[in-house]
Amino acid sequence: MNISIITVGKLKEKYLKQGIAEYTKRLSAYAKVQIIEVADEKAPEELSPTEMEQIKTKEGERILAKLSPDTHVIALAIEGSMKTSEELARQLDQLATYGKSKIAFIIGGSLGLSQDIIQRADDTLSFSKMTFPHQLMRLILLEQVYRSFRINRGEPYHK
Repeated sequence: MNISIITVGKLKEKYLKQGIAEYTKRLSAYAKVQIIEVADEKAPEELSPTEMEQIKTKEGERILAKLSPDTHVIALAIEGSMKTSEELARQLDQLATYGKSKIAFIIGGSLGLSQDIIQRADDTLSFSKMTFPHQLMRLILLEQVYRSFRINRGEPYHK
């Protein structure tokens, strides 16, 4: 299975880089994982709703350019469906069973995702109704994908 995490912006925090490197290494036993960073739009603190949409659209275009037509896209969005770890594991297992070997998880920038990305997505996933920094979501997502593979293989993993 080929898993891409397409995310807006560069990761700067050393502690997050270390955690992401650890889970990427662990996942290498189960899947090919790549993290693709697209540039974020520079924006002032105060934005009008129109300016926010323009920024999300530009970032969305960069994300869409990284997707191939045969990629199964799962967008991370607060309004997405919430799943247990076991449900996410089942979803990934079913995708593999039905020949979906290319999966991309999309993490938007600080303003979220454009409507074009939500429409392109095959599924939307929410980790919580709370807002998390998009940089931290990379680490949380990788941990849950790793947990999914462990669950699907019947391997022990702490609860």
